[in-house]
Amino acid sequence: MSKGIKVLFKDCDPELAQDRSLPYTAYLVEYIEGDVHKFDIVTCAKRVDIFDEYWDKYRHDFVNMTQSEGRVNPKLYGYQSKDGKKK
Repeated sequence: MSKGIKVLFKDCDPELAQDRSLPYTAYLVEYIEGDVHKFDIVTCAKRVDIFDEYWDKYRHDFVNMTQSEGRVNPKLYGYQSKDGKKK
C-alpha cells in the first residue's frame, strides 16, 4: 500500500468495523477476490487515497467502502502510556 495507507485488519470480519476504539479515519473496504467477499479495515489521511488504491488493485471487484464506527483521534490510536513512576 502507498500514499500513507495503513491496513489495520486484512481479510477480517466486517463486525470489527463497529469497534469504537478504532480511529475515526478508519474505513471498511469490501472487495471480491475469486468468488469470496473480503473485508479490510484501512486508515489514511484522505478517503480518496484509499479508494484510488483499491480501485487500481481490484477495479471491477471493488464493491463498497464505508466509514467505521471509530471515535479515537488517529494520532492517539495505539498509544501506550509510559509505566513510569514519579520520582
